[in-house]
Amino acid sequence: MRWGTVIAAATTVVVGAGAAALLVGRRVSDLSLRPERSEGEGEPELRVHQVGTDRITLTRTTGTARRGRYALEWPGGHAVVGEVLRTDPQTVTRRLELTAGTAPSAGTEVELTNRVLRGDPGSACGLDYMDVVVDGELGALPAWYVPAVRGTWVILVHGVLADRRQALPVLPVLKRLQLPALAVSYRGDQGAPPSPDGIGHFGETEWRDVDAAIRFAKEAGAGRVVLYGWSVGAAAVLQTAARSDYRTSVAGLVLDSAVLEPAASVRGVAAASGVPGALAGQLGAWAAEGRTGVDLAGFARIAAGTDLAAPTLLLHSPQDEVSPWHGAQRLARRRSDLVSLHPVAGAAHAALWNADPAGYEEALRRFLTPIL
Repeated sequence: MRWGTVIAAATTVVVGAGAAALLVGRRVSDLSLRPERSEGEGEPELRVHQVGTDRITLTRTTGTARRGRYALEWPGGHAVVGEVLRTDPQTVTRRLELTAGTAPSAGTEVELTNRVLRGDPGSACGLDYMDVVVDGELGALPAWYVPAVRGTWVILVHGVLADRRQALPVLPVLKRLQLPALAVSYRGDQGAPPSPDGIGHFGETEWRDVDAAIRFAKEAGAGRVVLYGWSVGAAAVLQTAARSDYRTSVAGLVLDSAVLEPAASVRGVAAASGVPGALAGQLGAWAAEGRTGVDLAGFARIAAGTDLAAPTLLLHSPQDEVSPWHGAQRLARRRSDLVSLHPVAGAAHAALWNADPAGYEEALRRFLTPIL
């Protein structure tokens, strides 16, 4: 059912405005608590207009016109696109860097994604790795372990609408620094135990799975750990650093597009998904609060850095539509003793590496080197 239909149906519910509000709020909150890639009514249709040996012309959208490296996906194929070569009112022409599978022809409908790298650390990055299992609170959690010689491990926690592959672009950087890496899954992921109530909790329960990953690393010989998270994964990292019994072993945090205000993020996801009207977004935020039982005061305390004890790199886009920039600014300002804020202008939520791979990797290298 499309969003216009949902809102229209809700507003004509004859049993009263309260039922309508509940219907809309629950449906909108699902976008954040039960995210699915099929949502996105607000995204324009994206088609290939022309293909050359080293360039491709696409429908012009906010996404296709962004700087950086991205992927195109369609049934049977995958391509990597780079710099923008030309724009006009209707189309964008980008450098075509790599195509796998059947090449798209003019008229092909494609999806623009952040997933430049696919597969696993071996097939995507040429790195030796092992499939391992972390013993989590709810059961077995699949993970990738990329070995290296240093005693400080980096534990990588993906965000929503993502999986362990979100960590692939930064694994070569960690390998060059000789830092062992553990890319983990958590409750609700494919292959991992489901959340008991079937929804996400903005890191408030997921942090226990990150804590289990720290235990795994410590038992395998890690001296200290760096916790690295994207989006809601970054929120789980903050929760872990504040609440874990292993928090004295946390040498640093890397937070990419951290969700610091759950209600604002629910509203942002709703708007980005094409939900019409600010009221619907607010209804979704209230519904999410009620369904998750999130401790808003405790979350705010942790997100403000009150309990922060380790050096932190905060990577964020001023144009983030899901996690507002002002939250990152506030955290950096309040804990300027520990937090370094690295803005990536023009980037979408959790697509900071895509927007500026070289700058992102250099910021990461500069932050991690003193921790080694």
